[in-house]
Amino acid sequence: MSDQAAIDPDCKFAAGIMMPVIDPGRCEAKGPCVTSCPYDVLAIRIVPQEIKETMSWLGRVKLFVHGGKQAFAIDVDACHGCGLCVQVCPESAIKLQRRQA
Repeated sequence: MSDQAAIDPDCKFAAGIMMPVIDPGRCEAKGPCVTSCPYDVLAIRIVPQEIKETMSWLGRVKLFVHGGKQAFAIDVDACHGCGLCVQVCPESAIKLQRRQA
């Protein structure tokens, strides 16, 4: 068990079993998910064009209003499934999901 997992009693899984899934239609890039994660799994980044093209018209407008940025899971292997990111997301844009083997 890592020192970080020993510090955070909410961690229910070993690293890499769970992963955050972010709904691009809901995320407004406010960032509390990034600062709440003790494992640096998430980051706010510019949404690439190929993802923008898959979004609805309303989703693209919302993205523009929020500076073209959203939260991304950048290190899913480090996720311990503690759910802190889910709890603090003001848009309820994050869900935890078991990774496929």
